[in-house]
Amino acid sequence: MKKRTRACAGGDSCGVVERAGERFLTRTLIAVVLGAAGIAPLAAHAVTQAATQAEAAPLQSAAAAHSAASQPNLAFFYAANPPVGELQAFDAVVVDPATGFEPAAHPLAHTTWIARTSGAESAGSAEAFLSSQIEPLWQRGYRGFLLDTPVAVAAAGRIHQAHPDARLVAAGADVMRNALPVAQSLYAVVGDSLVRGINDSGQLLEVPEALRAQRIADARAFTQQSGVPVVSVEYCARNDRECARETAARVVSAGMLPYVTSTARDVVGIGKIEVLPRKILVVQDRDTKDPLDLSAGVRDLATPLNYMGYDVEYADFSSRLPDAITPDRYAGVVAWIQRGAVPDPEAWQRWVAARMADHVPVAFLGAFGFDAAGSAGAALDLQAVGGTLAAPVTVVKSDPMVGFEISPKPEPRDLQGVRVGSRSQSLLRVSANGVLVDQVALTPWGGYALSPYTVASLDSIEQERWAIQPMAFMKAALHLQDMPSPSVTTENGQRLLMSHVDGDGFASRAEFPGPDYSGEALYQQIFTRYQVPMTLSVIEGEVGPKGLHPDISPRLEEIARKMFALPNVEIGTHTYSHPFQWEQVDGKTGAQVDRGGGDAAFSLNIPGYHFNIDREITGSIDYINTRLAPPGKKTVLLQWSGDCRPPGFVVRKVYEAGVYNFNGGDTVITRSANSWTNIAPIGVDKGPGAYQVYAPNQDENVYTNDWQGPFYGFTRVLETFSMTDKPLRFKPIDIYYHMYSGTKVASLRALDQIFSTVLKQPVMPVYVSEYIRKVLDWHTFAVAKEVGPQAGEWLVRGNGEVRELHWPQATKPVLAGASGVTGFATGPDGTYVHIDGGSARFAIGAVANAAPYIGEANGFVRNFQRTAQGMRFEFAGHYQPFVKLANAQQCKVSVDRQAVATRREGEFLRFDTRANVGSKLNYQSIEVACGR
Repeated sequence: MKKRTRACAGGDSCGVVERAGERFLTRTLIAVVLGAAGIAPLAAHAVTQAATQAEAAPLQSAAAAHSAASQPNLAFFYAANPPVGELQAFDAVVVDPATGFEPAAHPLAHTTWIARTSGAESAGSAEAFLSSQIEPLWQRGYRGFLLDTPVAVAAAGRIHQAHPDARLVAAGADVMRNALPVAQSLYAVVGDSLVRGINDSGQLLEVPEALRAQRIADARAFTQQSGVPVVSVEYCARNDRECARETAARVVSAGMLPYVTSTARDVVGIGKIEVLPRKILVVQDRDTKDPLDLSAGVRDLATPLNYMGYDVEYADFSSRLPDAITPDRYAGVVAWIQRGAVPDPEAWQRWVAARMADHVPVAFLGAFGFDAAGSAGAALDLQAVGGTLAAPVTVVKSDPMVGFEISPKPEPRDLQGVRVGSRSQSLLRVSANGVLVDQVALTPWGGYALSPYTVASLDSIEQERWAIQPMAFMKAALHLQDMPSPSVTTENGQRLLMSHVDGDGFASRAEFPGPDYSGEALYQQIFTRYQVPMTLSVIEGEVGPKGLHPDISPRLEEIARKMFALPNVEIGTHTYSHPFQWEQVDGKTGAQVDRGGGDAAFSLNIPGYHFNIDREITGSIDYINTRLAPPGKKTVLLQWSGDCRPPGFVVRKVYEAGVYNFNGGDTVITRSANSWTNIAPIGVDKGPGAYQVYAPNQDENVYTNDWQGPFYGFTRVLETFSMTDKPLRFKPIDIYYHMYSGTKVASLRALDQIFSTVLKQPVMPVYVSEYIRKVLDWHTFAVAKEVGPQAGEWLVRGNGEVRELHWPQATKPVLAGASGVTGFATGPDGTYVHIDGGSARFAIGAVANAAPYIGEANGFVRNFQRTAQGMRFEFAGHYQPFVKLANAQQCKVSVDRQAVATRREGEFLRFDTRANVGSKLNYQSIEVACGR
């Protein structure tokens, strides 16, 4: 059982659309274990759609397949640890293999890794260059090569012969003359800078107008003759994004391909596209003896940031703060200081100043942590306020974003004596006996909200409330812009629905006639009645022959085998001994650290067992796989037990064991606890390779007063489902409960009511593992926007698991000219854009769409193509799958080449397909033909 205080809310394509997920899990585990999940940069593979090759072209080249609109977005990143997530927005990325980057550990669905070859080893014949440099790099996983010496460029034909799919980029002195004889083998050529270059000393130089015109003419002539695009690498100061943006736009306006970077080529630069940073660093003065999960940054702030599309990283003053917080990767920094003082205010002030100098917006919550109105006051546009702050305290001016869920009544001792200058905007000005101070404000560098105007605690009812509208404040302070952000709540317009069961109480007797144990009761009344995807688990120490109940273990294992064999069930483990307090596990070794109470307070008291982290994880997985799982099924995830707050070391071990991890968070918002602080974030990043995925909702234990009753109380979760959907869709639906819910008539009736209610809503049932894969894709998803004349277009990239975007406005995607967009739907909080294959390019506007499109679908869409008559795609779903087509009044539908019946449903044309009850999906071919 879990208490509220330790709640447990619980080729190139790489096969990213396989629903069984095995290949995806393998790729994810490689990336996560090696620390690639969201922390490295490399550039992109946007395999652009091949245009018709022009037969009249003088040379047939590797680049000739690219139309003018699909010229490659090429990036360069030569530093160690490239940010893979951001760089996947590009079609190809040139990296330096000498940094140790291994592309095989970072497979991307839409990006090719290109190796920078070494000029020092390029002497000799083409065959020697191929064997000495290319072949070793090919074996490491590189599928493209930057050739930057005459010998290397001359070897392009031989390299292309050995590896026809390799993307070869020519560079170096006199590159166009050297490249022309081998142009048929080239992907691109790196030309001279057109706007801002560097000299031999690395100094930035403006390219003279006459020289620029000559270089543009030379590049155009080369491309016209060879069909190979020319990319000009431009340079700006390392963190000057405005310079990079303006320079890229100038190159694009000249009809050329830019990539604007730093002189060291160690930032995510700007080309025809600009990648929007989706990371925000939250710095906290938390008590490091408490789990990260309990900090205000995770508990309160991450949810609104996640909703807006931003992923959160965490740092605290107990260790060195990171320096590599740059505007190409980070949208901003939030410092939440609750205890007023920090260990070293001067060092903290220097760190903040460095972030501001790098043009990274900064927002303070609670306090500044240094004397912000002192020596730094003029630079920060802050003034120290003299005089005594005394009662009465009255509000002089307040912006609508202040007083969101509560309007605190501060005492004079709560106020800080600071006032903003003329370059800033006060959002809350109060008078303390005539002395004016600004407690919430926006500034040129960001903004601040000082205590108590952050989150107020209501101790008498054990609740919290936001004193500011956190989304509005963060958007304004960090200069965040609306973007089509990846969604893990929705697919094809349908809200996601999943269900998972923790193994607690599997050995409990049913308290009514008929079934003997709770698992049997659930098997009869829930698991077999509702043919929707479910994830079920057991605690080995409760069920197994060496656990707590060896006398009844044979019967318990019989029930477990029966439920795991159901076609709609995937298998999870709930550990071996069900640890209650994961903070008693050492974060470096995984050993138990007794903080009082002994073994009985730490986990189930299994005779003869001493805690071992590998026994909890891999041991319980092996037990289930060998004794309980039917042939063809394996354990796919570990469901955290107890307080669900494992250290990063333990989370990493779960990934290393080859399964996903799930549970944690604390989403318990109801009408009587109506606050965004009661909605947990998507998950929490506990370090490289240690992303913990939270359960979207809480379990029945919370709604039944820690299983003290009323035992029908879980029906209140329907309030939570409703309040996390409208007016803003924060969460999918997760019917999350324990095996002990099968012991009582009231709790079984509650489950029956919950399932029957949500299945009448527009939901798309999925497995928990499918949701987790979406979350991990969300964690590294790239969003970019076009630069220059096509500045209204968006480009998004992921690994194919996220197939829905949330646009927080009423405008719609423009289908004409879009790629990768299958349709859209209006949601409670804006427009949901359906995408296919993890890559899409589109504009958003008020233009009416005349072409047919998918309005809603209760299933998965893949391999979508528009045809002259309509569209074709493949489709499959787990539960009552259907497709609703818009603008399809004159259309006919065939499934697997057989005409099917359709019916009008409002503005849509609907057809149904067969269900796939198990996790393996059998896709059907759909053809939509529309006459005139």
